[in-house]
Amino acid sequence: MTAPAAPARTGIIVCADDFADNQSISLAIVRLAQAQRISATSAMVLSPRWAHDAAALRELRGTLDVGLHLDWTSTHARGAGHGLSLGAAMFKALRGGFAGAALANTCGVIERQLDLFEAQWQAPPSHVDGHQHVQQFAGIRAALVTTLVRRYAGAEQRLPYVRLSRPAGGNGTIKGWLMAAMGAARLQALANASTVPLTLTLAGIYDFAGSQLRYADLMASWLKTAPQRTILMCHPAQAAEPDDPIGTARVQEFNYLLSDDFAAALARSGVQLVRGNATARKL
Repeated sequence: MTAPAAPARTGIIVCADDFADNQSISLAIVRLAQAQRISATSAMVLSPRWAHDAAALRELRGTLDVGLHLDWTSTHARGAGHGLSLGAAMFKALRGGFAGAALANTCGVIERQLDLFEAQWQAPPSHVDGHQHVQQFAGIRAALVTTLVRRYAGAEQRLPYVRLSRPAGGNGTIKGWLMAAMGAARLQALANASTVPLTLTLAGIYDFAGSQLRYADLMASWLKTAPQRTILMCHPAQAAEPDDPIGTARVQEFNYLLSDDFAAALARSGVQLVRGNATARKL
């Protein structure tokens, strides 16, 4: 008698954001990568820690995707001279302030962050996303697609894939749909008109409130409903920094992702962690 076929497994990218934002975040991400609990990370290259912390990632080269966490809204961006609060960046985007006459400067900010990334990684990023999802903002999204094509099209390496910050249909929260409204459809159209690959949907969106048990419940829901080519973002840290408004949530995420409970949740849901080359495509 023929054994029943094994159920198809869903391949998703679990990406830890904010690498190099502070030491505790970097240590947590390296530990999770070593334990094979994440398959990607995104680096904040404007942080003074990037040059130091990148060394630990180089030891993991080939085992996870390492990309650029494009930054306009952190303290590091403000230190670099172009930073804004999230509210100010959203308002500027809605008024077209990153485009028009400012487009060259917007492209320059992106080029500088790519330069900083490559100076330590010695290769293009596997992907680009955005701190607080700025990669989708009006003006920034067009500058990003233009810059990636100009810089990497025709190179031996594949074009970096770009995160589409849009929840799966029917599974969004107000936060998720607001995020998508800041430009997911327009970013998708721009990428489709170029050679830049995209991921399909984004999971891991929540308000950073509640206990580790709540995070486990949310994770079970995300894993159950995530379609192929989803990025599930996370924000782990080994310890909460005093000035980090989501520090407690970061520690809870780290402890859960490293636990046997997360491994069991992956098994129950039929999800396997994959890297972006297996999931990103032109939509």
